[in-house]
Amino acid sequence: MAFELPDLPYAHDALADLGMSKETLEYHHDLHHKAYVDNGNKLIAGTEWENKSLEDIITGTYAAGSVAQNGIFNNASQHWNHAQFWEMMGPGTGAMPGELEKALVESFGSVDEFKSQFAAAGAGQFGSGWAWLVKDADGGLKVTKTENGVNPLCFGQTALLGCDVWEHSYYIDFRNKRPAYLTNFLDKLVNWENVASRM
Repeated sequence: MAFELPDLPYAHDALADLGMSKETLEYHHDLHHKAYVDNGNKLIAGTEWENKSLEDIITGTYAAGSVAQNGIFNNASQHWNHAQFWEMMGPGTGAMPGELEKALVESFGSVDEFKSQFAAAGAGQFGSGWAWLVKDADGGLKVTKTENGVNPLCFGQTALLGCDVWEHSYYIDFRNKRPAYLTNFLDKLVNWENVASRM
């Protein structure tokens, strides 16, 4: 099953007034994400993973833990991460749905405390990686962070919200100010309806 680059669910300039420029999306989606798709397709060709689902490739190659599988895992996982990321953002996304707000308050005490923990996880991730809001197998919500392309699928968790903290995701718009990028992401870019739908 060949990987395919999904279209953005909005125009390249749709988030420009919200802090993510057309240039960033052109580089991030059209070049970086496309490279994960193209490289992943080359690496799985003729292997046991060629006809597996993307999720099976991610969990299988992560569990395998062998050096031979690292390239496949990295590209497959980053393809999955980015496909989720584009959907988790949007222009004019509106208010947070009540069921999500209730779940965040139950898990973190308040929405502001959730945002604080999420931003801290992203800012505190050394080097490249992701910040996540996840639902554990027991149904509880928590904030996590992962290095490089690792994602919640690797730990049997459901990804509700993810933020890319690789430098290519924010350097054009925020230079080296990762905390400002994270605050802007939470306050202006998140499609809370999409997050709620993942619960």
